[in-house]
Amino acid sequence: MWGIILFGPAFGPQWLVTLFLVPVIAFHSSLQHECIHGHPFTDGRLNDLIAYLPVGIFLPYPRFKENHLTHHQRARISDPVEDPESWYVVADRWETFGDFHKFILRCNNTLAGRFLIGPALSILSLVKTDTKKMRKGDRHLMVIWFGHIAASFALLALIGSFGTISVIGYLIAAYFGMSLLMVRTFLEHQAHPDRRARSVLIDDKGPLRLLFLNNNLHAVHHAFPSVAWYRLPGLFRLHRDRFMEMNQGYFYKSYGAVIRSHIFTPKEPVAFPLDRT
Repeated sequence: MWGIILFGPAFGPQWLVTLFLVPVIAFHSSLQHECIHGHPFTDGRLNDLIAYLPVGIFLPYPRFKENHLTHHQRARISDPVEDPESWYVVADRWETFGDFHKFILRCNNTLAGRFLIGPALSILSLVKTDTKKMRKGDRHLMVIWFGHIAASFALLALIGSFGTISVIGYLIAAYFGMSLLMVRTFLEHQAHPDRRARSVLIDDKGPLRLLFLNNNLHAVHHAFPSVAWYRLPGLFRLHRDRFMEMNQGYFYKSYGAVIRSHIFTPKEPVAFPLDRT
């Protein structure tokens, strides 16, 4: 689908092509997530091969893989120090931020803000962190970023020469594809004293469920991280009462309910509310 939209016959104006690409690019991120967890092949090298192409442009797949596996291996999910996918800030650090910095992070803690500025903050945070490490001589990260930048430039050159959309149009589609993914990641985890209650259950039946490859049932995914996406709903139905008990009420009936609850309302404070000791 991605290749047909980009390099097939033009089917409309550029804004329409851009709009069609947004969910396709978001879906590619869902496929990358499956590859990280060992699907569709048992050989991880094959999964990495099909996931490496920088369709989403802004973040290197190897860094996504490293951070995500670390996220799953940590007992303290959501902890801003231990969990690389946490959006929380250590309370002491939060107190050092200026008013504008706090305002931006509070906006990002609503669903509307996460959709609009979340991708930019995520990209800048990773680039800042990795740049510091590379300046200290981290050659592993140098190789990752050099390969990603080279592949991204090659892809954008191909799009500029033969694509049905401009390079700027593609970058816009990639940004909002990442924004769409933020709808899923926005409240995947909460800060809760019981680590079993930190992952959300969203019993969605609409198109976002397929776009996110059933990761709306995120508590099920964390309980069975090696299980393929298409088996998660069956596991949830089979053990629903048990999951709901462990989840302690971190549950939404649909993404519509998530949007109504949090489009302009923060789900929690930005500062990590739990004791880290």
